[in-house]
Parts: sequence; C-alpha cells; structure tokens
Amino acid sequence: MARTNGKSEVESRELDAEHELPAADGPQENSQAGAVEPAVLPESSELQKLRAERDNLLYRLADLENARKRAARDQQEFREYALADAIKTLLPIIDSFERALQVSRNEKSELRSGVELIYKQLQDALAKLGVRPIPAKGEQFDPRVHEAIETVETTEARDHQILEELQRGYKLKDRLIRPAIVKIAQNSKH
Repeated sequence: MARTNGKSEVESRELDAEHELPAADGPQENSQAGAVEPAVLPESSELQKLRAERDNLLYRLADLENARKRAARDQQEFREYALADAIKTLLPIIDSFERALQVSRNEKSELRSGVELIYKQLQDALAKLGVRPIPAKGEQFDPRVHEAIETVETTEARDHQILEELQRGYKLKDRLIRPAIVKIAQNSKH
C-alpha cells in the first residue's frame, strides 16, 4: 500500500469481497413519483446477530422493569399485611373497652372519663392508620363484611336487615380485617 497526501490507496487485489457492496443494475425508478430508489442491501449474518442481541437486551430490560414493579408491589402488600396483623392484636382490646363502657354507662366518674379518653385515643390512632369500623346495625346483611350467627323471625324489620351487632367488624383501607358478627332478621312478608 502506498501513501499519497496522508491517505491510503487501496489496490484492487486487497478488497474484501465479503464486505463489498453488490453492483447495482442501474438506478431503479419509482413508477409513481419518478424518484430513484436506493438498492436494497441483503442483511449480513453479523447485522442479524446485532439485531437479535438488541431485541434480547430490550426484552431483558422490560423484564427487569417488570420485576422492579412487582417487587415494589410485593413490598407494599407486605407492609399492609404486617400492619393488619398488628391491628388484629389490638381489636380485642377495643372490644374490652367497649364492653367496659357499656357496663358503666350510667356512672359519671373519673375512672369512666379516663377509660373513655383512652378508648377515644386508641380509635383515633387506628383511624390514622386507615382502620375503620364496618357499619352493621340497621344495615342490610352483606356476607362479604358481616358474619351472621343467628337469624331472628320478625315482622318489624326487612328481610336480612341487621338487628344487632355482637362484635364490631373492621377494615384496613379496603381490606377486611375482621367481619362484623351480627344477628339478622328473617321476614317472609318483605
């Protein structure tokens, strides 16, 4: 190879036939617009390999993004389940407070005032966490959130109306923590 003006001259015998472009038969004209189309080059196996690698990398990138989203969702669900378990342990304490306040309903003492205050603080703390009681008495029975342990034959209430709440039910956001245990009316006339 000889050098002229800092550029290399390539002799015809040194050309690599594998990387050489095929000769065109002449310009191809587009019949509609009269424009010249470029000649279509056949894909080399190396180009096909690069495209396959690119597609594989894009697939892996999408899979990695899905795994990241799944891990974040699983972590959030774990937090909510952990919170639900902690709240379940507090519910019997709330039940005890409610029973204590019902027994001493007519008394006005400092002890009752203290118990009411503690009960109110506990309810407020649970409300901040997203815990809310399930409405029961007077509502229509819903098997998704109520558990009926007794039916009472009556004509004074609608059929499947909740007559009495025996134990309050609770939800954490939209998740049921504990169903309300209730007595429901059975009225064949309504």
